[in-house]
Parts: sequence; C-alpha cells; structure tokens
Amino acid sequence: MATADNKLILIYGGKGALGSCLVTYFKSKQFSVISVDLFENTEADKNITLKQTDSWVEQETEALKGVADACGDSKLEAIFCVAGGWAGGNAASHDMVKNADLMVKQSVWSSVIAARIASKFLKVGGVVQLTGAQPATKGTAFMMGYGLAKAAVHQLVASLSSGDTGLPDKALVFAILPVTLDTPGNRKAMSGADTSTWTPLLFIAEYLEKILDGAEKPGNGSLLQLFTEEGKTSIVPV
Repeated sequence: MATADNKLILIYGGKGALGSCLVTYFKSKQFSVISVDLFENTEADKNITLKQTDSWVEQETEALKGVADACGDSKLEAIFCVAGGWAGGNAASHDMVKNADLMVKQSVWSSVIAARIASKFLKVGGVVQLTGAQPATKGTAFMMGYGLAKAAVHQLVASLSSGDTGLPDKALVFAILPVTLDTPGNRKAMSGADTSTWTPLLFIAEYLEKILDGAEKPGNGSLLQLFTEEGKTSIVPV
C-alpha cells in the first residue's frame, strides 16, 4: 500500500475531529494513510476498525493484525495518536468513575496500543506523536478522570523516550498538549466561548508535517503545550 518513498503513516483516532483533519491533510500531501478507529474513515487508504466492546488486549490484537496486513513489507514513517475525548466530574460526581473509565479507554488504551504498533512497524528514525493535555500538567479537580488519563499519556511519553524502550533506533516520541481544540463538537458544546483561544486543527496538521520534513524537531520526550491567543498558536515545551 505504501508509496515508493515510504510515505506511509498511521493515524490512531482517524475518524475523530482532529484525526479526520489529519487524514485529509496528509492525503493531500501524497501520503498513504492507515486509520485506526472505532469507525471507518472513507478517505483513508486503509481502515482498521476496532470494536468498542472488545477488551484492551482484544483491541491490541486486532490493531496489530490490521497494521501487519496494511503494511506488508513496508514500515511506518509516523504514528499520530489523536484518539481521545472529554468528560468532567470531581470525586463527588455520581458518574466520576464511569467517566474516568471512558477517559482511560479513549486516551490510555489508544496510546499504549500505538506504542505497541510502533515497536513492530515503525521505521528507524520514525515519529510517534501522542496526545496529552495542557491542563493535566497540574490538578484537574473538575475533570478528574480526564486529567488522570492525560497525565498517564504524559508518563508514557517519558517512558518511550528513555533507554531500552523497545522502539526502533532513533525514534522520536513526543506529545502535543492542547488546551482547547477548535472542533465542531466544542463549538456546539460551548457556543458562547471565545474561539480565538482555541487551537485550529490545521495548525497541528501543518506542524506534524514540518516534523516529518525535518523543518521542526522537538526534543525526544517533549511535552508540547499549545497556547492560542487571538488566533495565533505558540508551542511551549513543559
């Protein structure tokens, strides 16, 4: 499926708002794109559709099998894991545990499976991008499940960028830490909010392409906070 110059990437969460943007963007740049999600993205060259009712291990098994079939003898240039979601609640909320369970499944399961995929199918010097959250660099009392799940992603980045990680040589691992993304869902849920402080999805797509092109190179293990003011986004490492 890959092109001759191995422009093959995998987008985990390829049917979500950010994932769909990445699929469209990288397809326009002549990349071959594999999407892993609970739902199919018809723009992708290959879809690996997981079952929400499957266990973590079952999802891992299906994902690895699907990527093996999609890659053949080729290796992935990059894995962009942008799966996730949001749910609130403090310790007194009746649905706190339910929401925490969902947040772990959406952010932690996907990130760990992405790491497993990277260990088997990423090329030497390839890129692994995970998605954390800027608020999770500190306490998140009103969204405890969300905060703990994203903090776990931050820790996973630290582990994957330390010694003896199981990833290919010279792999670059980092996370983006947005505050609020400018998605249709967020605009609907927060119709009165100041969207000039929300990070555009296209900014992230363009930044990831710069990393693949070598125009940008964050440090291995970086947690990159995305701050947007008056429509302009800056990247600030933690």
